[in-house]
Amino acid sequence: MSAGAVMINGKAEAKVMTNAIAREVATLRARGITPGLAVILVGDDPASVIYVRSKVRKTEAAGMHSVCHCLPADTTQQALLALIHALNADRAIHGILVQLPLPPHIQRDAVLDAIDPAKDVDGFHVVNVGKLAVGRTDGMIPCTPMGCMILLRRFLPSLSGLHAVVIGCSNIVGRPMARLLLNEGCTVVITHLQTRDVAAEARRADILIVAAGHPGLVRGDWVKPGAVVIDVGINRVDGTNGPTIVGDVAFDEVAAHARAITPVPGGVGPMTIACLLQNTLRAASMTTGKDVTL
Repeated sequence: MSAGAVMINGKAEAKVMTNAIAREVATLRARGITPGLAVILVGDDPASVIYVRSKVRKTEAAGMHSVCHCLPADTTQQALLALIHALNADRAIHGILVQLPLPPHIQRDAVLDAIDPAKDVDGFHVVNVGKLAVGRTDGMIPCTPMGCMILLRRFLPSLSGLHAVVIGCSNIVGRPMARLLLNEGCTVVITHLQTRDVAAEARRADILIVAAGHPGLVRGDWVKPGAVVIDVGINRVDGTNGPTIVGDVAFDEVAAHARAITPVPGGVGPMTIACLLQNTLRAASMTTGKDVTL
């Protein structure tokens, strides 16, 4: 890493957030309200099992009520929708999260659309997507893009007027990330598989968000000096000492050019779970009419 590059420590920021959330949860509990999160896992995908365990553990550590519904892979769509409808009506549950991906026989959009938008702590329901698209602040924001924005705001006093490039256009990260950046006054370019010269677009970025799912995609010569780079990628690759986790950015190369960069692991990942807890707390606050400081 160059002398001027700064490591953006998502793990440390997430710890600050979760400590603050735990204090607000304690305040709500003193008023008779315990924020509740229900996580639904269909099947036994190894990565999903790990993610769900981590989410449940962090939820409980923050003092929230946590319920995990682990369903077999052959669960029917009808049964899954029935569970979601029951959770929508459960007043002890303020947030509902369906772990993705789902088995191929289940229609993802039908499942996500069945969640009460007020309990959609992932921010994937079309109502929440639409609110974000038009710049409204009363919807749920997807956790990973929210975490990226928090890290950017901690490092950059103002994002207005900056040129932001997002590599990846998924509905989970890329598209909501672009909308959040637009709402902050950035000029935003989204790149994808059909983009003719992604490297040329990346070189123009003051802020570069990489969520492509391709290990080491972004090389050092893709990044202009002084850019802030947020690496969302989490890729398991085989190394000389066994499997390891790497991002979508060639870290050492890019760090030599960037003003600041997130590591993988320890960057965006911890922020995603912290933002899930924040969304759950916010959902409990909105549905119960109890104010909290978020």
